[in-house]
Amino acid sequence: MAKPETELTFLPLGGSGEIGMNLNLFGYGRPARRKWVIVDIGVTFGNAETPGVDIIMPDTAYIEEHRHDLLGIVLTHAHEDHMGALARLWPRLRCPVYATPFTMWLVKDRLAEAGLLDEVELIEIPLQGGFDLGPFRFDLITLNHSIPEPNALVIKTDLGTILHTGDWKIDPNPQIGEAVDEEALKALGDEGVLAMICDSTNVFSPGESGSEEGVRLELSKAISEYDGRGVAVATFASNVARLQSVMYAAKENNRSVCLIGRSMKRMTAAAKAVGLLNDVGHLLSEDAAAAMPAAHVLYLCTGSQGEPRAALSRIASGSHRTVKFKKGDVVIFSSKIIPGNELGIFALQNALADDGVEIVTEKDRPIHVSGHPNRDELKRMYEWVRPEIAIPVHGERRHLLEHARFSKTVGAGRSMPGRNGEMVRIAPNGPTVVDIVPTGRLYEDGGQIVSSTDDGMRLRRKMAYAGHVGVSVVVNTSGKIVSGPEPRIAGFPEGGDGEVMDDLLDAVVDAAERAFNELPSKSRKDEDAIEEKLRGRVKRVVRDRTGKRAIVEIHAHIVKKAA
Repeated sequence: MAKPETELTFLPLGGSGEIGMNLNLFGYGRPARRKWVIVDIGVTFGNAETPGVDIIMPDTAYIEEHRHDLLGIVLTHAHEDHMGALARLWPRLRCPVYATPFTMWLVKDRLAEAGLLDEVELIEIPLQGGFDLGPFRFDLITLNHSIPEPNALVIKTDLGTILHTGDWKIDPNPQIGEAVDEEALKALGDEGVLAMICDSTNVFSPGESGSEEGVRLELSKAISEYDGRGVAVATFASNVARLQSVMYAAKENNRSVCLIGRSMKRMTAAAKAVGLLNDVGHLLSEDAAAAMPAAHVLYLCTGSQGEPRAALSRIASGSHRTVKFKKGDVVIFSSKIIPGNELGIFALQNALADDGVEIVTEKDRPIHVSGHPNRDELKRMYEWVRPEIAIPVHGERRHLLEHARFSKTVGAGRSMPGRNGEMVRIAPNGPTVVDIVPTGRLYEDGGQIVSSTDDGMRLRRKMAYAGHVGVSVVVNTSGKIVSGPEPRIAGFPEGGDGEVMDDLLDAVVDAAERAFNELPSKSRKDEDAIEEKLRGRVKRVVRDRTGKRAIVEIHAHIVKKAA
């Protein structure tokens, strides 16, 4: 029997079919003896479907099973959706971590918070550097994005070369960092690229994404129009070029900047540590800013997405320790609305407006540009690299399918819009799906990491939508009720005078008593039999009266007669 061939494979566990939570695996070797590398290990954030959960991560069960063949984790850049799960999941993986200086500073900060800094082998790679990792050779190519040091990864193997773009755009005047290394990409295309794994976020957007230079000029102009008024700017803390643009604009308008928000201070510290943000003027402490006239201060805040615990939301609610807005102040949202965050953002903006604060957004003037490539930029990348195979990632299913179609119009011969869990053989004779592995999500819930299939989360979700009913009843050894049924109800409308809730409580008590009285004498002395009978009857009456399939818990207790 012929031995299985050596294969070059790609396996996304997150980020294919969704925007965020990126985790990609590259494998090389025979199927039973593959060596693996993880590229990026990110998070996404909870919503109404995940009550009580803020952080969601890819399920790493598959690669945990192959941990002895895992060579390392390589990070393309420092956004949360690409590195936010590292400290949380590294104890399950226990392998070296590779990153460039800015990203590594933030990695160390997160690992130190988690008490892991001394355990993890960290290898810092210079910009445009390279390194070998088992059968893989990695070389970094500088791109642009909305955070410093975004890197495309050139992954060379004996079976061919892959370009993994990470997140990117083409900015002719990026303000921080170098322009896209067009010559390196063209040279790579001349050498031959087997496959390009590429960002799909803006595939539906025509033209180009725009330059940070234009944003910087517009911010300075906007701030000059509010002379004498209090001004705050909300933006993504990770967009260091935007932070610099705001700081320059403040300086040009004789304002000193005060950073508000933990992540704003963290990112600024990381940028300064690697030589960025060195010529932006003096940064005020919160107390110093509060003591100055508002016309000489610019507050640079987190919370542009309406996050309830972020700085801007706390200011709007009046709960921030030092910063207060008043009628006539201005808040500039130098950011876009991330899909899914609309309700929180609009609630925040309405709260500010209700206090007489003027709101300025990208809809009003050009104060934001995307960090991802529009169609013209994608076209240029394909013309430079000329890959044989296009593998779209970083997008919802509709983005990946459109990217696959688009890639063929700009020279890619084959495409594979994959899904999380689909193992794609790139070489030889690819692309083709050779395996489907289990995928899912992990939730950070109360300091613990649990599977999305955990019963506790399922019950919590059901409780959030359908409510909860609890009934306790105490029975003596003669089979007579000595206390209860005592109901407790949560998650149901009370009505203006509370009568709706009272009526439901009465109905639950009546149903429980009737169900108990229908039990044979022997069953009235059996806790399990009592609970089963009462549960079915109470569920029915709650469903009939409210239309909800509530979670119903019955607690029956048999007590001995007092001596």
